[in-house]
Amino acid sequence: MDNAKTVMRDVPAIRWTALLLLALAMFCSYIFMDILSPIKDLMQSMRGWDSTAFGTMQGSETFLNVFVFFLIFAGIILDKMGVRFTALLSGCVMLVGAFINYYAVTDSFIGSELDIWFTNHLNYIPGFDELGISPFYLGMPSSAKLAAVGFMIFGCGVEMAGITVSRGIVKWFKGREMALAMGSEMALARLGVATCMIFSPFFAKLGGNIDVSRSVAFGVILLMITLIMFIVYFFMDKKLDSQTGEAEDKDDPFKISDVGAILKSGGFWLVALLCVLYYSAIFPFQKYAVNMLQCNLTFTEVPADSFWASESVTIVQYIIMLFVAATAFASNFIKKPLSNIMLVVSGIFLLGYCYMGYMRQSAETIFAVFPLLAVGITPILGKIVDHKGKAATMLIFGSLLLVACHLTFAFILPLFKGSAISGVIVAYITILVLGASFSLVPASLWPSVPKLVDEKVIGSAYSLIFWIQNIGLWLFPMLIGKILDSTNAELVAQTKSGVISAEAAATQYDYTAPLIMLAGLGLAALALGILLKHVDKKKGYNLELPNIKEAIENK
Repeated sequence: MDNAKTVMRDVPAIRWTALLLLALAMFCSYIFMDILSPIKDLMQSMRGWDSTAFGTMQGSETFLNVFVFFLIFAGIILDKMGVRFTALLSGCVMLVGAFINYYAVTDSFIGSELDIWFTNHLNYIPGFDELGISPFYLGMPSSAKLAAVGFMIFGCGVEMAGITVSRGIVKWFKGREMALAMGSEMALARLGVATCMIFSPFFAKLGGNIDVSRSVAFGVILLMITLIMFIVYFFMDKKLDSQTGEAEDKDDPFKISDVGAILKSGGFWLVALLCVLYYSAIFPFQKYAVNMLQCNLTFTEVPADSFWASESVTIVQYIIMLFVAATAFASNFIKKPLSNIMLVVSGIFLLGYCYMGYMRQSAETIFAVFPLLAVGITPILGKIVDHKGKAATMLIFGSLLLVACHLTFAFILPLFKGSAISGVIVAYITILVLGASFSLVPASLWPSVPKLVDEKVIGSAYSLIFWIQNIGLWLFPMLIGKILDSTNAELVAQTKSGVISAEAAATQYDYTAPLIMLAGLGLAALALGILLKHVDKKKGYNLELPNIKEAIENK
């Protein structure tokens, strides 16, 4: 290429640096999204959040996106103002929400004027209460109310960031390694879940003095880093536009007129409902998974002077986790036999990681294994859909795995309570398979949308799917919490009367009912997957055909 015509995105190191900035920003955002999930038991014992309060606060993340339609407004902002402005705005919005969330769980909030105000207000919101969609309720702890306000604001920012990051990747990688870039961004973002599971309890218990606000402060600092990354990306992106002489890339606006064309597609509705059902059985579960393991596994206290109880073991295990993820992901892009060797090495270190989680007797480090298998197989699944097709079949298989995992958690895992080693092995295998399912469905679902609607309304179709998905992400964390309290009524009553301490009660919940509900979502997704395959065969959506073959035929 003529050097005079070379622009920044033509240089691999520079465009991958741009991707790294965007991917790390989403990595940090995913950490804050679940920052309280691994310390649900501590939120109950230290702040008095029962399962209903915890679930209501967690569900508040998507409240404004769903009921104030902010998700659609975010798309309009992206269209009108462009990637750079929207990236900075999303970083600022996330940070504001995170600061509010942080203050809500600090000791300074207790007894403050805000504490009194939130105790006496927001107990009834006309209209919202009648519809059963209020993000607050009478008797909800004031700290949970304020945290919910902060989480709502953060949720607006993180959804805006997700849309913006996707658009930025297209801008820098269009005509290049775009699929690989998007897969890499997704894999790194999912590692944020594991990072959260490991470090949130670490900071909450640091130095032997429990303080849940330290975990949130860790997340706030990461969101400050996110904003810095967006600022650096701002200048890189601006320089790219100055080199190309182009105006900043902007999406087509979301148009109300597009809705009618999209809603006429039966295939679109099947995929949209599959999306909300599947993700509602995964993301809300993540918020309770650690506590579920605490209630279903038998843990023994590790001696305080043991290496396994030290703070340094957290760092060692995290480094091993990163090595497992890096080698598994990289093996997809290296020729044999070196790729096979890397997979074997990755597997050996994965076993080492699992052994450390067992020795630490820690539910959060056990669940942190969740994204590791997904990171390794995501590129494989993408290649299968691109070269061999079978997207609808993958949706069916992924839903089957989802149902099997939740039923295993509900009925098989409790059988091993009291058997420390066997229970942990069952938990590890089930969590890894669930992680694989988490990769299987998105890898086949998202590439299917362009085959179901006209090209000119693809952006609007994705906006509608995200909005529908957010309804489930708002509803099911609350439902899980309410079901937990209603099916453990005696435990809740004993906790309120002081017969049992909140700390002891936090690890004695029976999770059978909510897990059956989540398995039910998987069964519904399975039925829709089978129906989608039938409709695809009848109407010729070509979901089972490979993407690359289709692209060649269309040339």
